[in-house]
Amino acid sequence: MIDKLMLCNCLQSQQLDSAAIASTFPGKCSPVYSSLCTAQSHHAAAAMEEGSVIVACQQESAAFLEIASELEVDAPGFVDLRDRAGWSDEAQSAGPKQAALIAESLIPTPRMRSVDVESEGLCLVLGSPDLAFEIAGQLADVLSVTVLLDALPEDTPMDRRFDIVVGRLSAARGAFGGFVVQLDALRRQEPGGRGSFKYSEPRDGAQSECDIIIDVRRGNSLFAAPEKREGYLRADPGSFGAVHRVVLEASQLVGTFEKPLYVRLNETLCAHSRSSRTGCTRCLDACSTGAISPAGDHVAIDAMVCAGCGECAAVCPSAAILQDAPPSEHLFQRMNVLATTYRSAGGRNPRLLVHAAEHGNEMIGMCARFGRGLPADVIPLALDAIGGFGHAEMLAALGVGFAEVLVLLSPSTPRDTLVNQVKLAECIGARDRIQFIDIVDPDELSEQLFDREQVSLVERILPIGTRRQVAKLTAKLLNPDLDAPLPLPASSPYGAIDVNSDACTLCMACASHCPTQAILDNADRPQLRFQEDACIQCGLCAEICPESAIALVPQLNLDPETREHVVLNEEEPYLCVRCAKPFGVRSMIERVSEQLANKHSMFQNEDAIRLMQMCDDCRIVAQYHAVNNPFAGAPRPRTLTGED
Repeated sequence: MIDKLMLCNCLQSQQLDSAAIASTFPGKCSPVYSSLCTAQSHHAAAAMEEGSVIVACQQESAAFLEIASELEVDAPGFVDLRDRAGWSDEAQSAGPKQAALIAESLIPTPRMRSVDVESEGLCLVLGSPDLAFEIAGQLADVLSVTVLLDALPEDTPMDRRFDIVVGRLSAARGAFGGFVVQLDALRRQEPGGRGSFKYSEPRDGAQSECDIIIDVRRGNSLFAAPEKREGYLRADPGSFGAVHRVVLEASQLVGTFEKPLYVRLNETLCAHSRSSRTGCTRCLDACSTGAISPAGDHVAIDAMVCAGCGECAAVCPSAAILQDAPPSEHLFQRMNVLATTYRSAGGRNPRLLVHAAEHGNEMIGMCARFGRGLPADVIPLALDAIGGFGHAEMLAALGVGFAEVLVLLSPSTPRDTLVNQVKLAECIGARDRIQFIDIVDPDELSEQLFDREQVSLVERILPIGTRRQVAKLTAKLLNPDLDAPLPLPASSPYGAIDVNSDACTLCMACASHCPTQAILDNADRPQLRFQEDACIQCGLCAEICPESAIALVPQLNLDPETREHVVLNEEEPYLCVRCAKPFGVRSMIERVSEQLANKHSMFQNEDAIRLMQMCDDCRIVAQYHAVNNPFAGAPRPRTLTGED
């Protein structure tokens, strides 16, 4: 628990509602200082010596961390009130918002899982000879550099601090600390002899490894989404500044680094494939870096390549992939605390502004310092990446009390997945409550936010449970009088199936392959049962059905009866001709018997047909007592006695 909150109005340039803040802050609030980072820093030092502190200033965090280091006390926490709430045309009514932002900053951040990545500084430089040699010369003292050229250079430098090879790069995979490249027509430099260095004879199929790749070629990049591939540094060869930044960044990539593990994968829940038939491919379609690949019945995620955009977790219908940096539960908690605290401090109809941390903080800071700032009812929520902010999170924001969800896009934000998730949320009932803001001008951002107003829901939910459960809870709030299923777009994670009973033979292939057990058989009689609440529309049942008797019906049915099993198709069982025990499907056994009788070499007599019409137990007994007993062995040898 935080003991004290340090408030500062930044040279009296902002208004802080200390009464509203104190009404919800669990600890003690300081007086409102005006220059806490400079002339009044001794007050901050005294508070740090007394206990844990949170400082309501993000800009000067380095100064307060330095004070804590000198005092050898725990580092304080920080919350930005000035840019997000204090510098605003509506600062006089921003007290509830300030209280909400402070309450959110008190939520502990879950510890992120990570792995260590070792980099020995093995660097491969791709580019034209002049530029590649220049880069190699600059990095040769800190990295182990190899220059790869497409053709023999006219003039080979005599600098032996780096290596030069000639060849064709045919394939590349991996990420920082573990790149693997394949080369054809490879010719290595032979440094011996008089005159210019010579090169070896070309050979194909060479493979090498490196930690860093610097690509200053013109044309296509080696990887999809190159800006997200760690260790792959690409720059326009015509831009001196871009090349310089790449060289500087590469020089720092030696040592041991922590690689965050952004998502968790539960292979047993994955609905990608069964029996070599493909079902769900949503994560494969969404991943822009190629970090996800098929691996039998499930998918595999290369944690080294994963850039943490979160789109795979947003679209996964079975929760096999979950966001872990941080988890969805933490995001639900943040939104709930923001909305609840805002209302308890006297605010009404809050709006949530979701943004990527780096781009959004800069936009908000600029419009606050030089423009109108944010309205008092717009509460910003910074995320490392907004690609994982899917329909469940959008609906959860409305469910906890926000009137509207505004998603601020950056120039590098992937659009496709977000657009599809918004469409899904709108079909579920959030129409006109979710909006994209795709602008890069801070002044336009302010104007657009000040011109909008929404009314929030009267009832609210507590966002506990899985993403799927939270989404359905909000859907009930948005559709209180719903008496029919909501139609949804294709590839939605909710829905039912339509079974053509005339074509269905009750072979139960669909039931045996359903990953969520939404489709079940009945051990007592030929019966196909279905539980709509568990269906994730993975498509495996339709793909695997030999009769093509199943069609997907994407919809959201909020009726409680969807949790129960309903019968989609059933027939009378066949009665064993020997013991009269019911087994199998009557129509199927009769049809097969009719088609095989006297028409197949193995079914030329009545006894062979009767075997098909018996249950498993009777069939074994009948075969055992048959003339040509398939279970019979050689006669048992005579038992030897003492007389022998």
